[in-house]
Amino acid sequence: MLRIYDTRTRQVEDIPQARALRMYTCGPTVYRYAHVGNLRSYLLSDLIRRILERQRVRMVVCQNITDVGHLVDDAEIGEDKIVVQAREEGRPTLDIARFYEDAFRRDTAALNLRPPEHTPRATEAIDLMIELIAKLIEKGHAYTVPDGSVFFAAESFPSYGEISGNRLDALKPGHRVEGVDPRKRFHADWALWKHSHRELAWDTPWGGRGFPGWHVECSAMSLRYLGEHIDIHTGGIDLRFPHHEDERAQSDSAAGHEVVRRWVHGEHLLFDGRKMAKSTGNVVLLADVADEGLDPLAVRLAFMEHRYRHQMNLTWDTLRAADRTLRRWRARVAEWAESPSAPLDQTAVRQAEAAFDDDIDTPAALRVLRELERDESVAPGSKFESFLHIDHVLGLDLSSEIGRVRVLPAGAAELLEQRARARQECDWAAADRLRDDLAALGVKVADTPDGQTWT
Repeated sequence: MLRIYDTRTRQVEDIPQARALRMYTCGPTVYRYAHVGNLRSYLLSDLIRRILERQRVRMVVCQNITDVGHLVDDAEIGEDKIVVQAREEGRPTLDIARFYEDAFRRDTAALNLRPPEHTPRATEAIDLMIELIAKLIEKGHAYTVPDGSVFFAAESFPSYGEISGNRLDALKPGHRVEGVDPRKRFHADWALWKHSHRELAWDTPWGGRGFPGWHVECSAMSLRYLGEHIDIHTGGIDLRFPHHEDERAQSDSAAGHEVVRRWVHGEHLLFDGRKMAKSTGNVVLLADVADEGLDPLAVRLAFMEHRYRHQMNLTWDTLRAADRTLRRWRARVAEWAESPSAPLDQTAVRQAEAAFDDDIDTPAALRVLRELERDESVAPGSKFESFLHIDHVLGLDLSSEIGRVRVLPAGAAELLEQRARARQECDWAAADRLRDDLAALGVKVADTPDGQTWT
């Protein structure tokens, strides 16, 4: 049984056993590329899904696409060359959104993230949001103001703050130049609907034209596609407040009960010790990783070297090390595939599965593979079966080299020739050094009576 840390209860909780479970994941804002820090939080939901599906649970997953709302204004989209070109050509805002949405889907596919059952776009769910807002107004949880905007009455939801710890009585007004929005009844109220006449705006039953607030889209779409009882809700730790606090208040107020059973958050990712953000000039895309000649799944492996709720510092050195490990494991699996079949190593498999169930302890599961790789008492055929069994959760495509013609990495042939000469000259120190250099390239060298061989 999977046990996972629930941000709301502040402890590791059981995921209830059931034939089917519903999970909601806050999706991307598609007016920029997703960087590798963003992608880490989507790996979290993928791992949850894979672990539970291996336990014969049917997962129904919904992940929204934010293509309207808080980041759509020109000033907030930024000056990405794709955006600038689209603006110069007079193309509509949604053309830009579709471009980045496609890029996001390519990135998630490259990371082996299984696609959700439902990926609703905010622009195609406006009616759902208007319906939800009207319901909240009717129940006394929201109020309209003269310009047609609508605010959620934060004080109408007494348990606000259970996810983040930010209770209403302790919240201070935002430090704005213009002060607290005078339209609000209470400074912590937030906009469900914003009056506007820009390109992406819609008419409403309560009068005025505008667009939805950021938080309301997740409430509307999760309730529509997953219903009023959602087992798991995931997202990055930065969404804990205010987004998930506001979302919980909206959904629970509309449903009349607690909608989400478990709130699960992934921690921040640093790159070279700094926060990854456009404002800091420290953004690394998955395309940048590929441009360095590294397999995108090296990013997935590097992520899994750390627990999902621990802050992680990613570097180019760790990515290169992960890439070497990935290539070595694939070569070993292809090598073991040539051996007679043998049963799973039950000890290794049980240890890996126990690690997955223990709050997704992927570092422990990876240690199991490393120990199994070195264990000479385990038959190659058993290693083959066990690696592929565990890879159903890890998602590293460890079987991808099976049956392929062996091709040496660039520079390896020269190193093999140098090592052969070193052995002929009895220069064992040089031969050992060259063996290590070849191992760093993912080439394993063995010495036989007929000379050296490699895999």
